[in-house]
Amino acid sequence: MLRNYIKIAFRNLWKSKGYTAVNVTGLSVAFCICVFLFLLSYLHFTFDLFHSDSDRIFKAYFVENDPERQNRYGNMALPVMPALKADFPEIEGAARIMSGRQSAVEVNGKYFDKMVVFTDPDFFKIFSFNLIKGNKSNALTNLSSIVISQSMAQTLYGNKDPIGKSMIVGGGNSRKQYIVSGVTDDVPFSSSIQYDALVRIENLSNYSTNKNNWEDNSHALYVKLAPHVDQAVFEGRLKPFTKKYFASKIDDLTKKGAKPDQLGDIFALRLQKLSKVHFDKEIAGGKGTPVAVIYTLLAIAIFILLIACINFINLSIARSFTRAREVGVRKSLGALKKQLFVQIWGETTVICLVGFLLGALLTYTLLPTFNATFGSTLTFDSMLQPGFIALILAVFAVVTFVAGGYPAWQMAKFNAVEVLKGKVSMKKPGVLRNSLIVTQFAISVLLVCCTIIAVQQVDYMKAIPLGFQKEQVISIPIGYQLNGRQVLARMRNTLANDPGILSITGTNVNLGRGKDHVSSRTVIGFKYKGKDVNTDMLLVDYDYLKTLNIKLKSGRDFDRTFAADSSKRVIISEGMAKMIGEKNPVGMFLGDDSDSTGAKSEVIGVVSDFHLYSLADERRPLTMHISGSESIYYIFVRVALKNLPASMEKLEKVWRQVAPEAEFMGSFLDDNLDSWYQNEQKLSEICSLASAIAIFLSCLGLFAIALMIIEQRTKEIGIRKVMGASIPNIIMVLSNDFVKLVAISLAIAIPIAWFGMQKWLDNYPERIELSFWVFALVGLASMAIAFVTVGIHTVKAALVNPVESLRSE
Repeated sequence: MLRNYIKIAFRNLWKSKGYTAVNVTGLSVAFCICVFLFLLSYLHFTFDLFHSDSDRIFKAYFVENDPERQNRYGNMALPVMPALKADFPEIEGAARIMSGRQSAVEVNGKYFDKMVVFTDPDFFKIFSFNLIKGNKSNALTNLSSIVISQSMAQTLYGNKDPIGKSMIVGGGNSRKQYIVSGVTDDVPFSSSIQYDALVRIENLSNYSTNKNNWEDNSHALYVKLAPHVDQAVFEGRLKPFTKKYFASKIDDLTKKGAKPDQLGDIFALRLQKLSKVHFDKEIAGGKGTPVAVIYTLLAIAIFILLIACINFINLSIARSFTRAREVGVRKSLGALKKQLFVQIWGETTVICLVGFLLGALLTYTLLPTFNATFGSTLTFDSMLQPGFIALILAVFAVVTFVAGGYPAWQMAKFNAVEVLKGKVSMKKPGVLRNSLIVTQFAISVLLVCCTIIAVQQVDYMKAIPLGFQKEQVISIPIGYQLNGRQVLARMRNTLANDPGILSITGTNVNLGRGKDHVSSRTVIGFKYKGKDVNTDMLLVDYDYLKTLNIKLKSGRDFDRTFAADSSKRVIISEGMAKMIGEKNPVGMFLGDDSDSTGAKSEVIGVVSDFHLYSLADERRPLTMHISGSESIYYIFVRVALKNLPASMEKLEKVWRQVAPEAEFMGSFLDDNLDSWYQNEQKLSEICSLASAIAIFLSCLGLFAIALMIIEQRTKEIGIRKVMGASIPNIIMVLSNDFVKLVAISLAIAIPIAWFGMQKWLDNYPERIELSFWVFALVGLASMAIAFVTVGIHTVKAALVNPVESLRSE
């Protein structure tokens, strides 16, 4: 019996090649896109979950409720961790993690750039990184111990056993010899903590200076709570701890007018679950991916799959009427409803299986192209994870059951007598078929509208004047291990007489995201004439305005001939001037009114407002200052316009002279700024691809449905032509029903798109305004595409000689 079912299934599919080809094509493309998007989503949702006790691991962060807004940040001071472990025995393990920068590693006179992370011995007690050589209990007990990854061990020592081997890490005064005490597996992509090597945090060059400094927030802190310790209860116990060690911070916020949040805290230390760290960009310093982006990817994948299933169902139902007599004959010969269902469902299962296998082949073939286009890091091995395989098989089962089972069930219900009498027909369009066509076109229109608006928003943000000239500027991260002021002075001296170098300056905040992937922000608050003021504080060096071509509205720039400029003078933005309520603030003094020490800063200049951070972030009033005691972490160099690549090569050579112990990580500022919109750019690109595929699949289904329906109306067309109907009249009659369905889909999709994109755009301080022409253009284009898709068949049918159409009558 089963063999007979399979033989009949393949015979029927081969007989209807066009129907089979449309379904297989639609399903294979849909499966391919779904595998990509489901895999991306799966990897993000399983971030950090490979740790065995991930439900007990948390990242510590601060909540600061200033009068304007709530700030959350995950950078901790060095003494926080020891104090927590001393005060709370329920903490099973705690580790500080200082990472984000490359370090020079020397082995046998050869140098390598590796990411060396500074941490504590509890690192392996908290996390489940697999140690393939060495012992977790004592791998980091010695200050001279270093644990390296397997790939780093291979790079440095080849196939030799690295345990006990020595290397020198760091440069300048921070150079130190370490002994390899352990080797771990390479860190998986789905880990928020990335490293090539691990050493004790006490090896930081400034550790002894800052180990008791509660205000130098420089690193992340992870804690592992004992079993059965409730997070909310533990956070409640942290309140006395916060009041004890951060009393001055709480007093400052209270003086500024800060109000307690719903938990009664003005300033609090709280915990973020490890599983949520990847999605919390605020406490992760701008890293990670917003969870809304992942849900959007899932929605797109489901929409694409739904459109393919709708095509499958519609074509199966349409084709079922051409097989009605076959079903009637089988029933009259004794076939049971169950047997008919299994046979017809078997045919659809074969189609689904072929589509699934072709989709898998497409995924494998297009994986490198997908990664290159969207900047992702998907691998074939990721697809072989048991959880992901189970997910894809579940999707396949649901599609086969829904898309194939429903038409088979409908056909098995046919009444044999009515079918053999010819009473089952498809002359009147069914409600289900029309509803499905409306649904798939509504989804397609929704995706197209969202794509156009997302692209417009990204283009708008990229085109907004930032208040400075980003072209021809090279940004060079210095790192924490070098003395930034010394490196800046050496570069100035070396390049002083070079005509290709127009200006050099330094700062503590990069613009955009450079090769070190580090971003920071300093906000201070004070009272000015009884008014609370919050401002972004930016450390700069001489020639900052000149290097970035920032316009000075009034006053003057910092000048080396004025000694006080390096300590007690500031330049503010126009927004800051408005904040303090001064039309001409030059000569005014900024500082806390209650400060009797005279530690106030004189305003010497006002500059035009400029964007120090992404346009997706709130822009604060800005205050710039020079300080001989604060560290400079970035050097900006403005170069001549001609031959920019040669300028980069020149700076790299100079860097090797002035800072040979550190890696050169220079990048052009305009490239760095594009990273501000990385998530939006990727999302718009994926939406563009999804929109194109959605339209393709919708038209493919409409094309096949129109063909089947017009074939059934061949005699009607012949009669109309005999009665005098013109070809345009016939085309309009045949296309009218389909165009109406597309119009209904537009009426559903456009309001949803308008509302949804308004909500999305509200997240951006700088945003476009929705234009009616976008939706009108999408509507007209959809109507035109649908009309052309159906028109191909209608024109062909209208041109047929009515004698041939009516020959059997």
